[in-house]
Amino acid sequence: MPLAMNREVFITCAVTGSGGTQDRSPHVPRSPAQIAESAIAAAKAGAAVVHCHVRDPETGKPARDPALYREVTERIRDSATDVVLNLTAGMGGDIYFEGTEDMGRLGPRSDMAGATERVAHVVECRPEICTLDCGTMNFNEADYVMVNTPGMLRDMARRMTAAGVRIEIEAFDTGHLWLAKELVKEGVIPEPVLVQLCMGVPWGAPDDLNTFMAMVNNVPQGWHYSAFSLGRNQMAYVAAAVLAGGNVRVGLEDNLWLDKGVLATNAQLVERAATIIENMGARVITPAEVRARLRLEKRAPLPK
Repeated sequence: MPLAMNREVFITCAVTGSGGTQDRSPHVPRSPAQIAESAIAAAKAGAAVVHCHVRDPETGKPARDPALYREVTERIRDSATDVVLNLTAGMGGDIYFEGTEDMGRLGPRSDMAGATERVAHVVECRPEICTLDCGTMNFNEADYVMVNTPGMLRDMARRMTAAGVRIEIEAFDTGHLWLAKELVKEGVIPEPVLVQLCMGVPWGAPDDLNTFMAMVNNVPQGWHYSAFSLGRNQMAYVAAAVLAGGNVRVGLEDNLWLDKGVLATNAQLVERAATIIENMGARVITPAEVRARLRLEKRAPLPK
């Protein structure tokens, strides 16, 4: 395909994630105050969008308590820094198996919830964007399956849309894009369509460039997309995504390092990404420009 570089790029910062990184870097935020503070710093560094999970403030382990999401949302909204808020809706579909003999019993780390519960914080907090992981896959730790059935995705997407929140499709392989296109065709996911290409996550799409371009070539004309990879390939994918016509995502959810032996902050990762983008001759766009492009509305959470 001909080169179609994106010259008006928005940066998403994935602030903390839900992986087991909480004890690997002192910069991974845990409490709502820390998550909001790190998100605001990333926005000041050039991120137009912040993608937020929440964690147990004491242990740092993943959580999905709506009260934690509300505190993060209110702290970001009450700050003097403008940024587009993107909340995950990926929690509540986690199956862990203990061994290979008793497959009828879910392991104690499993966390399965219905559609209402999985999107409750989205409905309450009213971010501009929330994520929809468009498929089921074996994930990168132990015998763990991320479960997102077609019926569950349709139910969650309808609830997100009814709440006035733009869906960001998270696609970890080409089949996830296939399903996403069907949901758009059915009208379950409305336009403008936004997709995040998640590269290098075991055991989804590997982050070699041939696979990446296969993912890009499966994104329909007119959709908006970003892309990222993990670890040391995070910054390489800033350049790759821009060259391929997309936007970029960086942040401590996907990578802890600024340089070899140097642990990063979210703001430092955003600054590095912005430098790459600008040195390529492109421009980093603002939250207001992202809202205009994706037809987003900035709103406060529902009253308590």
